Amino acid sequence: MSDPQTFDIQRIMELIPHRYPLLLVDRLEEIILGESAIGVKNVTFNEPHFQGHFPSAPVMPGVLIVEAMAQTAAALVIATLGADAEGKLVYFMTIDNARFRRQVTPGDQLRMHVTKTRSRATVWKFDGKAYVGDKLTAEASFGAMIAS
Repeated sequence: MSDPQTFDIQRIMELIPHRYPLLLVDRLEEIILGESAIGVKNVTFNEPHFQGHFPSAPVMPGVLIVEAMAQTAAALVIATLGADAEGKLVYFMTIDNARFRRQVTPGDQLRMHVTKTRSRATVWKFDGKAYVGDKLTAEASFGAMIAS
């Protein structure tokens, strides 16, 4: 096993097709190809979802937290598969056992820990946990398929 890697935003955009306003990962850290990664999202007040969710008490929607975990996993999958996979789409197949434990608000740094639990051919399964500091904010198990 090699030392963990780090990817900046430019590398993430080479791996997955998401762009503003739906690119929800700013950096990947502690990447162990084929196994795990930590995605980092710096939550800022000027993101479009805060205009309506909720303007007087802005909270990042839980579905976007799960999406940020999935984008972290998608970048890990494509990086693991190598150059031939770059640009391929990775689609959600399942989301199970999603739990939301704490609100995520502007100024927070969301850290999404994703760990592969299984992979077979084009289908990968992950466990994800999102933290702000040392506090668990959300968790879910999810599956994804790489489009050919």
